[in-house]
Amino acid sequence: MDWSLEILLAEWVIRIVMLFVVIRRRRPAAAMTWLLVIFFEPWAGVVLYALIGRNRLPRRRSRQHALMLDHLRDVTRRLEKLPYVHAPLLGPVAAAATAIARKLSHMPILGGNDLEIVSSTSEVIDRLAADIDLAERHVHLLFYIFAPDESGRRIADALLRAAGRGVACRVLADAVGSRLLFTKLAPELAAAGVEIHEALPVGIFRRRLARLDMRNHRKLAIIDARIAWTGSQNIINETYGHRDLVFEDLMVRTEGPIVLELQMVFLADWQFNVGEVPEGDDILPEPVPRGSMVVQALPSGPNYPTENYQRLVVAALYAAQQRVTITTPYFIPDEAVLQALQTAVLRGVAVEVILPHRSDHWLVCAATRAYYEDLFRVGVRVYLYEKGILHAKTVSIDDKIALIGSSNFDIRSFALNFEINLVCYGPDVTERLRAKQIVYRADSRRLSRRQWRQRSKFCIFGQGVAKLLSPLL
Repeated sequence: MDWSLEILLAEWVIRIVMLFVVIRRRRPAAAMTWLLVIFFEPWAGVVLYALIGRNRLPRRRSRQHALMLDHLRDVTRRLEKLPYVHAPLLGPVAAAATAIARKLSHMPILGGNDLEIVSSTSEVIDRLAADIDLAERHVHLLFYIFAPDESGRRIADALLRAAGRGVACRVLADAVGSRLLFTKLAPELAAAGVEIHEALPVGIFRRRLARLDMRNHRKLAIIDARIAWTGSQNIINETYGHRDLVFEDLMVRTEGPIVLELQMVFLADWQFNVGEVPEGDDILPEPVPRGSMVVQALPSGPNYPTENYQRLVVAALYAAQQRVTITTPYFIPDEAVLQALQTAVLRGVAVEVILPHRSDHWLVCAATRAYYEDLFRVGVRVYLYEKGILHAKTVSIDDKIALIGSSNFDIRSFALNFEINLVCYGPDVTERLRAKQIVYRADSRRLSRRQWRQRSKFCIFGQGVAKLLSPLL
């Protein structure tokens, strides 16, 4: 029996029905890409859309997040009454970006902090283990990747020692990024009294999430609510499991009131994934000032009504007056970011983007390279880092604003993943970050538009196809 007519009709039914489903997406570019995929491959397209098509959380999860924000609102009000809460004096142009950051994060801008930028993977692991060894009350870890390698073993041993002293140890790790942790190290940690849970667990029949590839990409460590680490580095060796690649990360060690904001982010994620909130006066104690730096935590993810990090980046680019430096391993900007970059250049701002010459994700790498021409067209300088994979995610705006955290410059980080970034104000932190960025640039080569146009037609075609898929990456 010939079923060709029935199959053809079914394919057109899928195309028409999915047209009404897909147009409800927030981003028109993503909707058009999905329709393109479904038009050419209806059966594969509809299955793929069911797995990774929606970027919104189910209503139950959204209500859960709203309740947690209400629970933490009292803490936010308490922080807002502190004498060292103030808006940084950055001038009228940058003040708009400051106001946007305050509204997006639902957290105040806090002075009285000490920040230290650390770019050595081994040093981060050594010092984090040392901080855990000094813990007296609790240790909270949240990481996208917690690997059972030498670095992971060191942190696991420190957790075992802390739990043995009676310290409450809580570990939340992404179910996909840290899948080996839960098969190799988790049983030992749990047996010693460490509370360890998967963030965003995956499963064919699960109904708790909207899509399979929605991940918690945050990197957080909070010790006794007085010391916190955050940035781009996971708990893993600097090779990330590759034989010939070294990842260059950047982390920030903080002390002061900002630690409480990062603790609140951890508590929200813990409640979101575990269903309970750790209690006790020592969880969110009265903050103690440790320095003079002005900082704010900016969490982002699908549980927020807007794309927090993307909105702040765009606002900060429009506020730039002299220079902008961006480092990121993945660069897939949306139209708003490209326009902000172009506007900055047209105003005379020197804008440079430092990207890794090699990448660990070939499709994302191809899509990133497809945007080089757009960067050249708007006058952005492109540098390719040669010493390894530049994994540090940073932005410096003049001597006024520094962004350091877990967010890449791509649509996935903007709209899909749970991310955490620090917004640092003033020349103290910005100059420290720029010094690191200058080192990255020194280990890079500048790519010219003429050199880029000499690539083969095959590369041009492949990168063009990858660019078409970029709204889904």
